[in-house]
Amino acid sequence: MEIKKLIGQYLDANVYIVSKNGKCLIVDGGAFLYDLIKAVGNNRVVGILLTHGHYDHSCHVLDYANFYKCKIYASEKIKDTLTDPVAIYSKHGETIDDFSRFEFIGEDKTIQIDEFKVDCYYCPGHSKCCECYLIDGKLFSGDVLFKKGIGRTDLKNSSKDEMFESLCKLEKLTFEEAYSGHGEKSTYQTQMKNIAVFKRFLTR
Repeated sequence: MEIKKLIGQYLDANVYIVSKNGKCLIVDGGAFLYDLIKAVGNNRVVGILLTHGHYDHSCHVLDYANFYKCKIYASEKIKDTLTDPVAIYSKHGETIDDFSRFEFIGEDKTIQIDEFKVDCYYCPGHSKCCECYLIDGKLFSGDVLFKKGIGRTDLKNSSKDEMFESLCKLEKLTFEEAYSGHGEKSTYQTQMKNIAVFKRFLTR
């Protein structure tokens, strides 16, 4: 499996292209469509995984889905974020209210997208619509986990208590690397230390 990273124009949000055998999944939607098209190349896009609804991660997701004629997979709670001009944290109050391309994920479950097996974990805290995705030992953590930190819990629909529970959930997973919504990837060992530190921080 190959993973390419693009950096979006808004708050340097990461977009990942996860490919194998000529097919790929896109994780998040913050990069311009023309940059994504160049990075995807000859691969066939079979789906888009949205980690949460904040604008830096979702602003171009409909462009991707309409161009590649594929589904967007996201938490069923994401509608409340995408349609709320405050909760989405867009530049000028932009919102998203077209859900025709969306397929909503309930609680923790495994989904099959073409040949990709995707384990989905509902991880609220940074936002109430956060999902983390585990694919072939790679954890796509959005803004829940960073290399040396966690997502903010002082935003609309954030919760320190929910973030703590999400960290407890992720601590039980086995993965090789974590690919965050901002910044660089990190190892399992780094994240176990990171999670332990921030669990203590959240309960001070």
